[in-house]
Amino acid sequence: MLIGVPAETAPGETRVAVTAETAKKLVQQGHTVRVQSGAGTIASVTDAAYQAAGAEITDAAGAFGCEIVLKVRGPDERETALMKPATVLVGMLNPFDAAGLQRLATAGLTSFALEAAPRTTRAQSMDVLSSQANIAGYKAIMMAADKYQRFFPMLMTAAGTVKAARVVILGVGVAGLQAIATAKRLGAVIEASDVRPSVKEQVESLGAKFIDVPYETAEEKEAAEGVGGYARPMPQSWLDRQKVEVAKRVALADVVITTALIPGRAAPTLVTEDMVKAMKPGSVIVDIAAGKGPEGVGGNCPLTEADKTVVKHGVTLVGETNLPALVAADASSLYARNVLDFLKLVLPKEGGLKIDLEDDIVAACRMTQDGQVTKK
Repeated sequence: MLIGVPAETAPGETRVAVTAETAKKLVQQGHTVRVQSGAGTIASVTDAAYQAAGAEITDAAGAFGCEIVLKVRGPDERETALMKPATVLVGMLNPFDAAGLQRLATAGLTSFALEAAPRTTRAQSMDVLSSQANIAGYKAIMMAADKYQRFFPMLMTAAGTVKAARVVILGVGVAGLQAIATAKRLGAVIEASDVRPSVKEQVESLGAKFIDVPYETAEEKEAAEGVGGYARPMPQSWLDRQKVEVAKRVALADVVITTALIPGRAAPTLVTEDMVKAMKPGSVIVDIAAGKGPEGVGGNCPLTEADKTVVKHGVTLVGETNLPALVAADASSLYARNVLDFLKLVLPKEGGLKIDLEDDIVAACRMTQDGQVTKK
């Protein structure tokens, strides 16, 4: 099969869908890989590295003209026009972008959005949301450390003792857990909160303190225990008490990292303007959900501004919307491996392209085929 790897053109996008490592493996499997010149430069993958791996260097038309096109972000109108009908497109295509998916369907493309892969053990190796969120959690702490005008660790010097920074992590998914681990390595004192009390053990295993909210009713306790290993939605009475406890910790924090981002829905408000006003001057908030608030304004904090760093009420708010792209080399490396593992499902060792809709991962990721949007 002819596999094309175009350069990403979205503003601020530095990642690439195939690295020299994964290009070599695709070539060894008998495929021809054509990479647009300069596609991996910012991600520290040179054209020479691709050529050494057996790939061919081409232009945009050559990359988009292949039978299979591998991307990081969904194509714009100009890029879509460069692809032939029946081209297979794989990338992070945003399953909730109805207009974008319709454009792909109208162009006759067979497309797969990797974000739609089910959260199962079998699909773990191609879970792009987790691989990129892991990097976002790391980078959020590094950006906070850069903006915070004090040390993270406690230091005892001849000139006096410097207290450790107090860091509060709101949301303990993949990004939140990595943020905890990174802040711990830097020597901070960390507290974390999540609407799922079941994550308390994970938080404490990384050296942070869980912001615990006691259960007052049997209903609250039963919800916290969950069903089948999964937490159930907590009653509103518990959520209200949790907000009060979180507000107290945020007021004392030097750094707050917010990570609550739900695909296809507006990001929930975790840090209100009143909470920002209560924070110490010089404190820092890194809002991973920036630009995803109601009507695209704000994020987990309504004061956040997408792709900007602003100071409001004496607090620095970082609104970077694509944190993984700031760690382009490793982000691309992990993403490319996710893509390679997905391709194993549609490009078996024997024969050409095979789209097996009996495979739950293939079926979940398929967005368009035969001129139709197939996502339900």
